[in-house]
Amino acid sequence: MPRILSPLSRRRFVGGMAATFGYLGLRSNTPAWAQSVEPVVTAAAGGRAASSEYDSLVKLCFNENNYGPSEAVLKAMSDAFKYSNRYGYPDGAIVQAIAAHHGVSPSNILIGAGSTEILCIAGSAFLQDHKKVVGIEPTFGTVYEHATGLKASAVRLELDGDFRQPIPAIVRAAKENHDQLGFVYTCNPNNPTGVIVTKQEIKQLLDDLPPDVPVLIDEAYFHFVESPDYETSIPYVLQDRPVIVTRTFSKIAALAGMRLGYCVAPENLIEKMRPYADSGGVNALVKWGGSASLKDQDGEAQVKRKIVDTRKKTTAELEAMGFHVIPSEANFFMVNLRRPVRPVIAAFRAQGILVGRPFPPMNEYLRVSVGTPEDMSKFVTAFREIVKA
Repeated sequence: MPRILSPLSRRRFVGGMAATFGYLGLRSNTPAWAQSVEPVVTAAAGGRAASSEYDSLVKLCFNENNYGPSEAVLKAMSDAFKYSNRYGYPDGAIVQAIAAHHGVSPSNILIGAGSTEILCIAGSAFLQDHKKVVGIEPTFGTVYEHATGLKASAVRLELDGDFRQPIPAIVRAAKENHDQLGFVYTCNPNNPTGVIVTKQEIKQLLDDLPPDVPVLIDEAYFHFVESPDYETSIPYVLQDRPVIVTRTFSKIAALAGMRLGYCVAPENLIEKMRPYADSGGVNALVKWGGSASLKDQDGEAQVKRKIVDTRKKTTAELEAMGFHVIPSEANFFMVNLRRPVRPVIAAFRAQGILVGRPFPPMNEYLRVSVGTPEDMSKFVTAFREIVKA
C-alpha cells in the first residue's frame, strides 16, 4: 500500500538526519537532502576540523566524482575569475550551450544551483494548494521533503522485490489522486539503489498517465549508465510531452561544490517554474566551467570508464566475500551487510572512510560511492575487517 508523507514527516526526517550526521561526526546545519559536504567536526572540541583532516578522509558518502574537474573545466573557471566582481558578466553562454547539447531551444532550459534546486523549484511550481506528488521510496528525498514544507504531501510506493520501480502501481496511484496531483517523480537511475527505469517502462508510464500530469525525471546519474535498456527522457520534451528532465554537473563533471544543474522541459512548464527560480543564484565560475565540460566529451568518457570499471571490480570483490550487491548503473552501489548499517558507518568513519547514510526501510544496505581505485582498495580492506569479520 502506498504511504502518505504528512507535513509532520519533515521534522522527523530532519531529526533523523541530525542524529545520523552526529553519529558520523559531520555537521548537520545543511539539510541532508542537499548532499552538501560540511567540514568534519572534531569530537573533542565540537568545532570545525582543519581542512587537512577533511582532506585526509576517503569520501565515499555523497556520490561525488573523486577525480575532480578536468583541466579544461579548471582553466575555464580560472579564466572566469575576472568576472567575480561583476553582475552583468558574460556567462559562457551556458543556457545556449546546454540547449545545443540536447538539440532543444534555450526556452526549454532552466538552470539552478545544482539539480537539487531545480527539484525544489518544480515542487514550488506544481505543489501549491496542498497538491500531491507520487513516487517511490527509498529515493532521493528532496522532492518529498520540499513538499512537506509547502504543506503538500507525497504518495510513496515501495520498490518491487528486485528493487525496481513499480510503474503500474505508480500509474494507479496517480490516477487515484488525479484531482489533487501535482506531478509524478522518478529518479532514473534511482538513488540510492542505482537501478534504472527502462526505456520501455518510461514509455509505459507516460502513455498510461493522464495526459495533463507532469512527470519529473531526475537523471543525475545518466552519464554512468551502460544498459541498452536505458534511454534519456529528453526526446519526450521534443514531442511536447509533459516531461521535466533534470541533470547536474555535480557528478560526471565533478562540480558538486560549485553548484550547477538544469532541467529540460516544454516551454509552458519552464514558464511555470521560472518565477520560483533565482536567476542570480548560479555563480560566474561554474557557468563557464559547465560550458567547458559540455565540450569535453573525451574527458567525460574517460572518467565514466574509470568509475564504471572500478565499480565492477569492487562489487565483484564484495560478491566474492558472500555479500549481495544490488546491480547498479550509477557511480555508487548498495551492498547488503545483513546487519544494521549505523554501527558499520561509524566503524568506517573511525578508519577515516566516509560511507553513505541509512536509507530506510533498507536498513541493512550500505550505499557506497565509487572513488578512485586507491579509495576503493582502502574501502575493501576496511570492509574485510569491519563487516566480513
